[in-house]
Amino acid sequence: MSHSEIHTPVLLERCVELLAPALQRPGAVLVDATEGMGGHSEALLDRFPGIRLIGLDRDTDALAIAGQRLARFGDRVTLVHTVYDGIAPAVHGAGVDRVDGILFDLGVSSLQLDEAERGFAYAQDAPLDMRMDQSTGITAAEIVATYGEGDLRRIFERYGEEKLAGRYARAIIAARATAPIERSGRLVDILVAATPMAVQREGRGHPAKRVFQALRIEVNAELSVLERALPAGLDLLRVGGRIVVMSYQSLEDRLVKRVFADAAASTAPAGLPVELPEHAPRFRLAVKGAELASDEEKAHNPRATPVRLRAAERIRESA
Repeated sequence: MSHSEIHTPVLLERCVELLAPALQRPGAVLVDATEGMGGHSEALLDRFPGIRLIGLDRDTDALAIAGQRLARFGDRVTLVHTVYDGIAPAVHGAGVDRVDGILFDLGVSSLQLDEAERGFAYAQDAPLDMRMDQSTGITAAEIVATYGEGDLRRIFERYGEEKLAGRYARAIIAARATAPIERSGRLVDILVAATPMAVQREGRGHPAKRVFQALRIEVNAELSVLERALPAGLDLLRVGGRIVVMSYQSLEDRLVKRVFADAAASTAPAGLPVELPEHAPRFRLAVKGAELASDEEKAHNPRATPVRLRAAERIRESA
C-alpha cells in the first residue's frame, strides 16, 4: 500500500478553499512549511497548475517520500531540509522574495506516528527517540536520563499541562537510579505505576499521553521554533497572500491565535482621533476563531479530531 493511500491529509478541502484566492495569480508561490509526505502539496499543485511549491521539512525520511510523490511536477517543486523557523532563508535560497501562500500543519506527522521505532507513540514499545530530524539533536531518552527533577517537572507542566508533573518526575528519577529508561514501554510502565487508581478511573486519558507530548515538544523545541516561524512567514507574504495554520494541541493554538491577533490589530496609540495609514492592521483574519474538523471527517480520519485551523490574509505592506 502506498503512502498516499494510508495518509489522509487533514482538512484538505478547507485548506484548498482558504488558499485559493492567493494562488490564482500566474506564477504564485506556495510554501508548505511542514511538507510531511506531501499530501496537501500534491493536491494544491494539482488544483493550481500555475503555482510553484517550496516544501520544508526537518524529517529526511518525509522529504524522501514527498520527493517521490511530487516528482511528476518537475521543476515546480523545490524541497528543502530545514526546520520551519528557517522559512525565510529557504525561500530566499530558492530565489524568491515574496510568497502568495503558506501552510503549516503542525505537530507530529503520520509518518512519525506510524513508524514505531521513532518512539513517538506511547502505545508501542520502541527506543525513546522522538526526534523529528534523526540526524541531529537530543533524544527523549537523553532527557529522561539527564534532566533533574525540577526540569522534568517544568516540561511536564509547561508542555504537557500535566497535573501530576511532580509525581511523574519523582518516579522517573527513582526508576532511572536502578536502570536506564531507554524504551517507551518502560517509561509507560513507570508512569502508569505512579498514577493513583482514582485518577486512572477518572477517564482523563492515558497516564503517558501528556508526558509523551511534553517530551516530544522539548526534544524538537516545537514552541520556540513556531514562535520564530510565524512572524517570519507573515513577513514573507505579499499583499493578498494567505497563511493557514493547523494546530493539534492548545499550546500551539494559543500561540498562533496571539500572533495572528497582533498582526491583525491596529498599532495606533490609544486616544488618537483618527487612525493613520501606518498604524492600520497589516493582516485580517480569514476565519472566525479556530475552525474544527466536521464529525464526518473525524470519523473518516481520526487524526483530524484535535485540529484547530486558523488563517489570515495580508491586506497591506508594513510601514
